[in-house]
Amino acid sequence: MPLSEDQLIGQYAPLVRRQALALIGKLPANVELDDLMQAGMMGLLDAVRRYQQQADAQFETYAVTRIRGAMLDELRSQDWLPRSVRTKARSIEASIRTLNHRLMRQATESEIAEEMGLDLAAYQTLLEEARGVQVLMYEDLAQHREDRDGESVIDSVAADTLANPLDWLMHDGLRTALIRAIESLPEREKLLLSLQFEQDLNQKEIAAVLQITEGRVSQIRSQAVARIRAWLAEHSWEPEADAGGYVRLL
Repeated sequence: MPLSEDQLIGQYAPLVRRQALALIGKLPANVELDDLMQAGMMGLLDAVRRYQQQADAQFETYAVTRIRGAMLDELRSQDWLPRSVRTKARSIEASIRTLNHRLMRQATESEIAEEMGLDLAAYQTLLEEARGVQVLMYEDLAQHREDRDGESVIDSVAADTLANPLDWLMHDGLRTALIRAIESLPEREKLLLSLQFEQDLNQKEIAAVLQITEGRVSQIRSQAVARIRAWLAEHSWEPEADAGGYVRLL
């Protein structure tokens, strides 16, 4: 006999907490766990109600998508990411784009730091401070253009789209563009993303494999995200043939 709505909610409520805990570690300290969990429970309820009409779906996979989407939508609606963090992320991306044009290759970490007028330690601290941008990366990619002042314009995505980012990612060639952006990364950054999103390793496990600290893992991932955003800002997203692989990044 199929489970009732109340039974499904009771059985999968712990999934909400797990997703909230996985997400909050990537967010600034001003974000409350309870707020994420409340939004996640609404996502779970939505998943339960929709699932009754989608009997062939694997419920846990479907529920995770709806739960995370609800949490991210709540974060977006509350404008949780401080302007200073967005500004820092944009400054990193702008420096990367400038150096890519000048050098005709991916700039090294030291070269990016120098371009920004920072020593390496200060730049790495900046990467750590900008790490929150990683979380809403797929939202930010929705309309990555330039405004009149040369700043990145991030247009919001409809809540229903946020709740199913993988479907959205397939739209209008973005999937292929994202794969190409990741393939352009330096090998270490590409390896880190592969360990996380293809091998499903957590930050501690990645740190052990790469023999670096967990904080350094976060810095390298932030830099990889900045490179991807910079690449996508410079290239069109025309529809093209399917390509496999790193789409799981989002």
